[in-house]
Amino acid sequence: GAAAGGANIPRFPPAIWIARMNPPVLVVGGGLAGLVAAHRLHQAGIDFVLLEARTRLGGRILTVEAVSGEGFDLGPSWFWPDIQPAMGALVRRLGLPAFEQHSDGDMLFERVRGEPPRRLQGMRQEPPSMRIAGGSGALVTALAAGLPASCIRLGARVTDVTLSGSGVAAGFVDADGGVQRLVASDVLFALPPRLLAVTVEFSPPLDAATARSWRDTPTWMAPHAKFLALYERPFWREAGLSGTAQSSLGPLVEIHDASTASGQAALFGFVGVPAPQRAQYGEAAIVEAAVRQLVRLFGPEACAPRATLFKDWAADPLTATADDAQAGEHPVSGGLAAAPAEWRQRLWLAGSEAARRDAGYLAGAVEAAEYAVAALIERRVSAP
Repeated sequence: GAAAGGANIPRFPPAIWIARMNPPVLVVGGGLAGLVAAHRLHQAGIDFVLLEARTRLGGRILTVEAVSGEGFDLGPSWFWPDIQPAMGALVRRLGLPAFEQHSDGDMLFERVRGEPPRRLQGMRQEPPSMRIAGGSGALVTALAAGLPASCIRLGARVTDVTLSGSGVAAGFVDADGGVQRLVASDVLFALPPRLLAVTVEFSPPLDAATARSWRDTPTWMAPHAKFLALYERPFWREAGLSGTAQSSLGPLVEIHDASTASGQAALFGFVGVPAPQRAQYGEAAIVEAAVRQLVRLFGPEACAPRATLFKDWAADPLTATADDAQAGEHPVSGGLAAAPAEWRQRLWLAGSEAARRDAGYLAGAVEAAEYAVAALIERRVSAP
């Protein structure tokens, strides 16, 4: 299916979109954090250029339209507005309808090969996990719609940044393979710090401690793979099951109901096979094994899904590095080293891993981006 949630961004000759801004803030990364940062800069009347290496917006948000125009999330899907106020406020501000993750019914546990799964009474989650109608890509679409298209460049991969007088010069490779440079007042990096440390060259270079902190910070989603099976109807609900299951047999270790707000039925699972083995087995074998597992758990009606979807984030070079092949810890809120002293007034970290709370969640991306833009504006106001 096609990735949903992006805007149709026109392409402009470099002279047009660079000349109209003197100098802009450079936002690197067009995922949720980058779009929130661009949105806040635009609200504040500050010119910006957003460069995104992918040919779509959204970053680790990947909502795919598979049937009937419905969006299914191959990236993050849940948020908790009761305990993540910045995320809840953004969803309300954008006017996006949200609904509770389905959890009514019994849970299944698969522990011993050859034995039927255990069925236990389900527990209501408090606070409930919430999902956005249409998928998380609706966030991307809504944020992009409020930004000037001429300020966004897709297929633009930043390769180096250099402190230059009172600003920053950035080199990037455009969608046609051309090497270009852009001069900005500041650069705001809205991408994983581990990816930043190994793909962007800094002049002056990062000190060893900062580079190590960035490389040692786990990248949210990077080690994981997600599988979805779409069905004609949610037959597991008819059997009094919630769709939630846990397994030590695999290949899926955790399974949930992924049906849409309008009732398009689906199950999703996180693949427990480590990334190196996933690469060895291949997608087709993993998908086939996952469907067989759903049959073991939910019965023969699971054997013929309308469609299956699969995304291995560890195989995505714009998300993961070699260090992400093994699943690590979740990013620690507030645990990331700030930019080194000589960069501190020009370089801002705004990806989810940089969040002071909720790092490694959608809410962390929102919090980190809003904090970075507020700090940038405060620096401008207080500058002599």
